[in-house]
Amino acid sequence: MAYIEKRQADRRQTDKRQTDKRKTLTAPREQTQCRFCRSKTKYIDYKDIPTLEKLLTNRGKIYSRKRSGNCAGCQRKLKKAIKRARHMALLPFTA
Repeated sequence: MAYIEKRQADRRQTDKRQTDKRKTLTAPREQTQCRFCRSKTKYIDYKDIPTLEKLLTNRGKIYSRKRSGNCAGCQRKLKKAIKRARHMALLPFTA
């Protein structure tokens, strides 16, 4: 019995050490504003092709929020601007 109790205590300590390691490895992420919020843009213009092209892949897909760094509201405005530019034939639907 003593052997089993000792082994369970050892297991609890190793579990505690592993959770401590996991906690120290994760660093708090820096909060940065998106490019449109920094410049205080209220409206993303669909005619501003150079800006819109920076947020598209070479195949014509829209970069995700995580990849582009946009906030949720600006990403929705960007999506609308890109779709308008595509319908006006300023941007391609696909490459």
